[in-house]
Amino acid sequence: MKIEQIYTGCLAQGAYYIVSGNEALIIDPLREVEPYLARLKDDGVQLKYIFETHFHADFVSGHLDLSKSTEAPIVYGPTAVPAFEAIVATDEQVFEIGSVKIKVLHTPGHTMESSCFLLMDEHGKDVALFSGDTLFLGDVGRPDLAQKAAHMTQDQLAGLLYESLMNKIMPLADDITVYPAHGAGSACGKNMMKETVDTLGNQKKMNYALNQPNKEAFIEAVTDGLLPPPAYFGFNVAMNKGGYDSFDEVKSRALSPLAPEAFELVAESTSALILDTRSAASFTVGFVPNSINIGIKGDFAPWVGALIGDVKQEILLVTDPGMEEEVITRLSRVGFDHVVGYLAGGFDAWKSSGKEIDQVTRITPDTFAELFELNKSLVIDVRKEGEYAAEHVSEAYSKPLAYINEWTKDINPNEHFFLHCQGGYRSMIAASILQARGFRNFSEVEGGFAAISKTSVPTTDFICQSKVLK
Repeated sequence: MKIEQIYTGCLAQGAYYIVSGNEALIIDPLREVEPYLARLKDDGVQLKYIFETHFHADFVSGHLDLSKSTEAPIVYGPTAVPAFEAIVATDEQVFEIGSVKIKVLHTPGHTMESSCFLLMDEHGKDVALFSGDTLFLGDVGRPDLAQKAAHMTQDQLAGLLYESLMNKIMPLADDITVYPAHGAGSACGKNMMKETVDTLGNQKKMNYALNQPNKEAFIEAVTDGLLPPPAYFGFNVAMNKGGYDSFDEVKSRALSPLAPEAFELVAESTSALILDTRSAASFTVGFVPNSINIGIKGDFAPWVGALIGDVKQEILLVTDPGMEEEVITRLSRVGFDHVVGYLAGGFDAWKSSGKEIDQVTRITPDTFAELFELNKSLVIDVRKEGEYAAEHVSEAYSKPLAYINEWTKDINPNEHFFLHCQGGYRSMIAASILQARGFRNFSEVEGGFAAISKTSVPTTDFICQSKVLK
């Protein structure tokens, strides 16, 4: 028997590939299925089943394309109602893969169809739990995403999750290996560990959610501090449940090179958003006007999903030459299937054509230190609330990037402000959005707070709750 975790860091997502004898099973595959097909071919095995732990909200699964390519059936847990042919298993139904077995454990709470899959070896011993979004390492799945579909409150769903964990997971042996669907960085939980594999026994000891004294305390603990889900989550659920275009079709449509003149024509004649995926350092010195910068070498897909939101938005790409297919692939993983073309030759082609370019005013941390005046300078910190609370520039405002659509209305365009995050990735995203919306009276600080903290600029962990942007 072989168990392989296929972890995708930019999505903090784990898919699983299990082989026994001449048969295989894949759990929660990503959108592009070629890597799985290559594994099957290399191992000389047949894919028998595709298991889905639930209808995912944070990425589009490759279950449909994979099933079409291999004829393997898709398996969901109880109560699932997909719009395509699938096996809807009963609770504790057992499936055989070679000489091993896998049992479906219905664990509603994160969603109503959420299920874990318990793997038993050839001797019948429980060896691994593929816990989906029911149990993470250090956390459990958020119970607020399925409220509308389940006609329940988040507290009611949290209560269901408690019962699932206590009745189905906690009685299992401590030496079982837990393989979750996500790790640190995923928006599907709030307190996940950076590790991606652990024993159930260790989770029983250290996972805060599994150590609450009763259901009421559990509900309070897991619902406390939940942030609003990213805008694209609902779209991804609908795609996973209702179907989508094949990845090959999406890629074929998107891989359309456009010369600068054609690119400009599409940008001006449609509502397409220009997405520049180059690094912040490259973007700041020159870009196509009105472009939004979300660098591919970062948490690209989640930020695209959170900030663009609508997966039906048409997109024009500006990438480093040769990165077009990679960017299109990553966009498709979160459901953004409407790329209408890319700038052939990248930004250099645009610049060489003599067309208008724009720039962001980026300053060094030392320059910021020279210009900063306590109680006079306006500083906007776009990091998460927790990062800000730990330490921040004195008198800075906490305005997380995730909520930029809400706080831009509070900015006075006539008053200069400084903009920073932790390292420069998120603040350049914010800078590009602000500039596209007409805000130009600001300076983005290169290197973010990590660099600022090494200068003479005063910092603190004191939070003034009464401060608001004017």
